[in-house]
Amino acid sequence: MKFIALIAVIQDKDEEKAIKVAKVNGAGAVTIVHGRNIGNEERKVFFGLTLEENVSILMFILPKRISLKVMRALREEFDLDNHDNSGMAFTIELSHVAGLDNKELHKFESDIRNML
Repeated sequence: MKFIALIAVIQDKDEEKAIKVAKVNGAGAVTIVHGRNIGNEERKVFFGLTLEENVSILMFILPKRISLKVMRALREEFDLDNHDNSGMAFTIELSHVAGLDNKELHKFESDIRNML
């Protein structure tokens, strides 16, 4: 089974919704990192302070077939192809993976069989 790392960067306020969308579409465990998004242009606010957008970085390890389904669902739900949107998602093919939960592996196998 080929595994893919799916990384989604979304606004903090959408974190729970994004996790739900991903899980409904076959994702299992997720690692969440909180960060800030600083665009090319600084946004000036009161007294010259700059506003930095808080984001959640969601990291999923998924079989390739399931990653495509999850990516498609996140793209549609959060309109990631819209350039005005501050979110993004991308995948990275993994050559070696260690530490995946056996229950999650069995769930992936079952989900893939059901997709066929």
